[in-house]
Amino acid sequence: MNFTDFRFPVVFGKIGQRLPSPVAGAPLMLMLELARQRSWLIAPENLYDRTFQIHVEDLGLRLCFRCGNGRFKAIQQQATDVSLSACAMDFLKLATALEDADTLFFRRRLKIEGDTELGIAVKYWIDASERPAWLNRLAEKIGAQVV
Repeated sequence: MNFTDFRFPVVFGKIGQRLPSPVAGAPLMLMLELARQRSWLIAPENLYDRTFQIHVEDLGLRLCFRCGNGRFKAIQQQATDVSLSACAMDFLKLATALEDADTLFFRRRLKIEGDTELGIAVKYWIDASERPAWLNRLAEKIGAQVV
């Protein structure tokens, strides 16, 4: 099965939109905090005290968080400094480095809104972040099917 253009069915998005923000964002916040604790994802100082939103379009999920002193903390949904929007598969490609942020952005699969300078800083930070070995193995296993 080729997952290049995979999107979850619309019903998933409808369910995701109805989930309370803390419930919907809990898994991603746990992953961000785990990545920070394991030194897989170290936020540069220019991201400190800035607010972010990740919108997983096909799942209807929105996560708003703040980066404070390198730590990630969920916040209530609000206007944020920068917002990243994509479908779940494109976020997976980004996380596993199967595709870089520029490629997804220019293919109009990753949308960045808000503070342009901050959005570019986030894009470069994601691309430059070293992936843990388990994530590299996952990318190898699904790479032929995704890209």
